[in-house]
Amino acid sequence: MAKAILLLGSNLGDRNEFLKNAISEIQTNDIYIIFKSSIYETAPWGKESKNGYLNQAIMIETNLQPQALLEILQKIEIELGRTRTIRWEDRVIDIDILLFENENIQTKTLTIPHPEMQNRRFALIPVCEIASEWYHPVFETTIQKLLQICPDQGEVKRQ
Repeated sequence: MAKAILLLGSNLGDRNEFLKNAISEIQTNDIYIIFKSSIYETAPWGKESKNGYLNQAIMIETNLQPQALLEILQKIEIELGRTRTIRWEDRVIDIDILLFENENIQTKTLTIPHPEMQNRRFALIPVCEIASEWYHPVFETTIQKLLQICPDQGEVKRQ
């Protein structure tokens, strides 16, 4: 089984409930959750919004290939009410694949490692909680070291 790190985020509606429902749905699709980070409250990133985010990282194991995993996660987002019209718009749920084993994948629909994770404290802090020594295959360093040099200074506080 392959291990991967996912990041969940929500900034609309009952954010805690959306994270909980996403985790529940993820587990019903040949995906097994090994670790869950705490939930973190974070400011919006990339676009002005009055709605703060809740973010949570999870480590999973799966027999799915990365593209199949992405398709399942996008289906879960849609089932939970996610719409995609404007980049970085407010959303009820967002599920990103940050890391998949030590793979470096670039296709039209999928880039792993996530191309911006090293610039986002809201991603690195929850990931560091559950996988601080995970090796980033592009930057050839650990998540913990990426967090130490992250240029983002946005507030990320444990809920």
